[in-house]
Amino acid sequence: MQRTARQGKARQMMQFVDLLFGQGSDLAPWQMAARALVVFFLALVMIRASGRRSFGQHSPFDACITVLLGAVLSRAVVGASPFWSTMAAGAALVVTHRLVALASMRWPRFEGLVNGHEITLVRNGEMDEDAMRHALVSRKDLDQAMRQQAKGAPLDEVERAVLERDGKLSILKRRT
Repeated sequence: MQRTARQGKARQMMQFVDLLFGQGSDLAPWQMAARALVVFFLALVMIRASGRRSFGQHSPFDACITVLLGAVLSRAVVGASPFWSTMAAGAALVVTHRLVALASMRWPRFEGLVNGHEITLVRNGEMDEDAMRHALVSRKDLDQAMRQQAKGAPLDEVERAVLERDGKLSILKRRT
Protein backbone atom coordinates (compact mmCIF):
# COMPACT_ATOMS: atom_id res chain seq x y z
CA MET A 1 0.00 0.00 0.00
CA GLN A 2 2.78 2.42 0.94
CA ARG A 3 4.68 1.53 -2.23
CA THR A 4 1.62 2.30 -4.39
CA ALA A 5 1.19 5.69 -2.68
CA ARG A 6 4.84 6.53 -3.37
CA GLN A 7 4.50 5.43 -6.97
CA GLY A 8 1.39 7.57 -7.34
CA LYS A 9 3.20 10.63 -5.94
CA ALA A 10 6.17 9.98 -8.21
CA ARG A 11 3.80 9.72 -11.20
CA GLN A 12 2.12 13.01 -10.22
CA MET A 13 5.51 14.68 -9.88
CA MET A 14 6.54 13.45 -13.35
CA GLN A 15 3.28 14.74 -14.80
CA PHE A 16 3.89 18.11 -13.14
CA VAL A 17 7.46 18.24 -14.51
CA ASP A 18 6.18 17.30 -17.98
CA LEU A 19 3.53 20.02 -17.75
CA LEU A 20 6.07 22.60 -16.58
CA PHE A 21 8.96 21.71 -18.92
CA GLY A 22 7.29 19.77 -21.72
CA GLN A 23 8.99 17.15 -23.84
CA GLY A 24 10.50 17.31 -27.29
CA SER A 25 10.52 20.47 -29.35
CA ASP A 26 6.79 21.21 -29.28
CA LEU A 27 6.93 23.50 -26.24
CA ALA A 28 4.53 26.14 -24.99
CA PRO A 29 6.03 29.58 -24.25
CA TRP A 30 5.93 29.06 -20.45
CA GLN A 31 7.66 25.66 -20.86
CA MET A 32 10.49 27.22 -22.85
CA ALA A 33 10.72 30.03 -20.27
CA ALA A 34 10.90 27.49 -17.43
CA ARG A 35 13.62 25.58 -19.26
CA ALA A 36 15.52 28.82 -19.88
CA LEU A 37 15.47 29.66 -16.17
CA VAL A 38 16.72 26.22 -15.17
CA VAL A 39 19.41 26.27 -17.87
CA PHE A 40 20.49 29.75 -16.76
CA PHE A 41 21.12 28.65 -13.18
CA LEU A 42 22.75 25.36 -14.18
CA ALA A 43 24.95 27.21 -16.70
CA LEU A 44 25.96 29.64 -13.97
CA VAL A 45 27.02 26.71 -11.79
CA MET A 46 28.94 25.19 -14.72
CA ILE A 47 30.69 28.45 -15.55
CA ARG A 48 31.69 28.94 -11.91
CA ALA A 49 33.00 25.37 -11.88
CA SER A 50 35.05 25.93 -15.04
CA GLY A 51 36.89 28.82 -13.40
CA ARG A 52 37.23 32.54 -13.92
CA ARG A 53 39.40 32.25 -16.98
CA SER A 54 36.59 30.85 -19.16
CA PHE A 55 35.22 34.30 -19.81
CA GLY A 56 38.13 36.48 -18.69
CA GLN A 57 41.08 35.55 -20.88
CA HIS A 58 39.45 35.68 -24.33
CA SER A 59 41.96 33.25 -25.82
CA PRO A 60 40.84 30.84 -28.55
CA PHE A 61 40.84 28.08 -25.94
CA ASP A 62 38.46 30.04 -23.73
CA ALA A 63 36.29 31.10 -26.67
CA CYS A 64 35.73 27.40 -27.44
CA ILE A 65 34.03 26.78 -24.10
CA THR A 66 31.94 29.92 -24.48
CA VAL A 67 30.66 29.06 -27.95
CA LEU A 68 30.22 25.33 -27.38
CA LEU A 69 28.53 25.70 -24.01
CA GLY A 70 26.10 28.22 -25.45
CA ALA A 71 25.35 26.03 -28.46
CA VAL A 72 24.85 22.89 -26.42
CA LEU A 73 22.75 24.46 -23.67
CA SER A 74 20.52 26.26 -26.15
CA ARG A 75 19.36 22.85 -27.35
CA ALA A 76 17.98 22.15 -23.85
CA VAL A 77 16.04 25.42 -23.86
CA VAL A 78 14.33 24.85 -27.21
CA GLY A 79 13.83 21.11 -26.70
CA ALA A 80 15.97 20.10 -29.68
CA SER A 81 17.70 17.49 -27.50
CA PRO A 82 16.73 15.68 -24.30
CA PHE A 83 17.08 18.10 -21.38
CA TRP A 84 19.25 16.12 -18.97
CA SER A 85 21.41 14.61 -21.71
CA THR A 86 22.11 18.12 -22.95
CA MET A 87 22.97 19.31 -19.45
CA ALA A 88 25.34 16.34 -19.11
CA ALA A 89 27.02 17.32 -22.39
CA GLY A 90 27.45 20.86 -21.05
CA ALA A 91 28.96 19.52 -17.83
CA ALA A 92 31.34 17.34 -19.87
CA LEU A 93 32.52 20.42 -21.78
CA VAL A 94 33.12 22.31 -18.52
CA VAL A 95 35.08 19.41 -17.01
CA THR A 96 37.15 19.09 -20.20
CA HIS A 97 37.87 22.83 -20.17
CA ARG A 98 38.98 22.62 -16.55
CA LEU A 99 41.24 19.61 -17.22
CA VAL A 100 42.85 21.25 -20.26
CA ALA A 101 43.45 24.43 -18.21
CA LEU A 102 45.07 22.41 -15.43
CA ALA A 103 47.23 20.53 -17.95
CA SER A 104 48.22 23.85 -19.53
CA MET A 105 49.40 25.13 -16.17
CA ARG A 106 51.47 22.02 -15.58
CA TRP A 107 53.03 21.54 -19.02
CA PRO A 108 54.20 24.70 -20.84
CA ARG A 109 54.51 22.93 -24.21
CA PHE A 110 50.90 21.79 -23.97
CA GLU A 111 49.90 25.34 -23.06
CA GLY A 112 51.62 26.56 -26.22
CA LEU A 113 49.59 24.13 -28.30
CA VAL A 114 46.33 25.18 -26.65
CA ASN A 115 46.82 28.94 -26.31
CA GLY A 116 49.47 29.72 -28.91
CA HIS A 117 52.34 32.18 -28.50
CA GLU A 118 52.68 35.92 -28.70
CA ILE A 119 54.15 37.31 -31.92
CA THR A 120 56.51 40.29 -31.97
CA LEU A 121 55.48 42.60 -34.83
CA VAL A 122 57.78 45.56 -34.15
CA ARG A 123 61.21 45.51 -32.52
CA ASN A 124 63.22 48.68 -31.93
CA GLY A 125 61.05 50.71 -34.29
CA GLU A 126 61.35 48.18 -37.16
CA MET A 127 58.27 46.36 -38.44
CA ASP A 128 58.63 42.65 -39.08
CA GLU A 129 56.63 42.29 -42.27
CA ASP A 130 56.77 38.48 -42.21
CA ALA A 131 55.46 38.36 -38.63
CA MET A 132 52.69 40.82 -39.50
CA ARG A 133 51.68 38.78 -42.53
CA HIS A 134 51.79 35.57 -40.47
CA ALA A 135 49.63 37.16 -37.74
CA LEU A 136 47.25 38.75 -40.29
CA VAL A 137 47.83 42.20 -38.80
CA SER A 138 47.73 45.13 -41.21
CA ARG A 139 49.64 48.39 -40.90
CA LYS A 140 46.30 50.09 -40.12
CA ASP A 141 45.74 47.66 -37.22
CA LEU A 142 49.19 48.52 -35.89
CA ASP A 143 48.61 52.26 -36.36
CA GLN A 144 45.33 52.02 -34.44
CA ALA A 145 47.02 50.26 -31.52
CA MET A 146 49.78 52.87 -31.52
CA ARG A 147 47.22 55.68 -31.37
CA GLN A 148 45.34 53.98 -28.55
CA GLN A 149 48.26 52.79 -26.43
CA ALA A 150 51.27 54.89 -27.37
CA LYS A 151 49.39 58.18 -27.78
CA GLY A 152 50.15 58.24 -31.49
CA ALA A 153 53.92 57.87 -31.09
CA PRO A 154 55.76 57.32 -34.37
CA LEU A 155 57.03 53.83 -35.17
CA ASP A 156 60.66 54.71 -34.39
CA GLU A 157 59.66 55.40 -30.75
CA VAL A 158 58.21 51.89 -30.35
CA GLU A 159 60.46 49.41 -28.60
CA ARG A 160 58.12 46.47 -29.18
CA ALA A 161 54.67 45.78 -30.57
CA VAL A 162 53.34 42.34 -29.72
CA LEU A 163 50.26 40.45 -30.83
CA GLU A 164 49.29 38.78 -27.57
CA ARG A 165 47.84 35.27 -27.29
CA ASP A 166 44.37 36.73 -26.76
CA GLY A 167 44.56 38.65 -30.06
CA LYS A 168 45.20 42.10 -28.57
CA LEU A 169 48.08 44.30 -29.66
CA SER A 170 50.44 45.58 -26.96
CA ILE A 171 52.67 48.56 -27.68
CA LEU A 172 55.75 49.29 -25.57
CA LYS A 173 57.36 52.68 -26.15
CA ARG A 174 61.10 53.16 -25.82
CA ARG A 175 62.26 54.69 -22.59
CA THR A 176 63.52 58.21 -23.02
